[in-house]
Amino acid sequence: MNPTDQFIEIAPDCALKAAVVPQAKNGKPSIATIEYELLSSKPYGYTLEELKFATHVQHKQIPPAEVKSRRRQLWDEYFVKPCACMRASPLTKQYGWGAHYDAQGKIAIYPVESKEYQRFVSDKSVKKFFAMRSKRA
Repeated sequence: MNPTDQFIEIAPDCALKAAVVPQAKNGKPSIATIEYELLSSKPYGYTLEELKFATHVQHKQIPPAEVKSRRRQLWDEYFVKPCACMRASPLTKQYGWGAHYDAQGKIAIYPVESKEYQRFVSDKSVKKFFAMRSKRA
């Protein structure tokens, strides 16, 4: 489930020329907000599975003590169903962030306007995929 050595470009229908930091909605952090906070504070610190689980735990506001005592059970319950990759993340679909998976499957995000983003796009040795469109073509 953890992709490696690839770059997810922003969705073809994302009109942003510069990345936007997602904001909480109605006082509660959105999935995009949580993913952004986790990935921006710890680049290449999470695999896709680790990111999805950490996002789920925060989004559902599961207390840290419960996560610590029931981690394996919560993990297994969460991953009963397959999870979407970063191609389906609101960060890559709507907010203008590219996502890079390194050789270990760890993820970092890059704003579309950055030199790093452009370097990944132009690097022929890196597998590239577009994020999923928000609307049908």
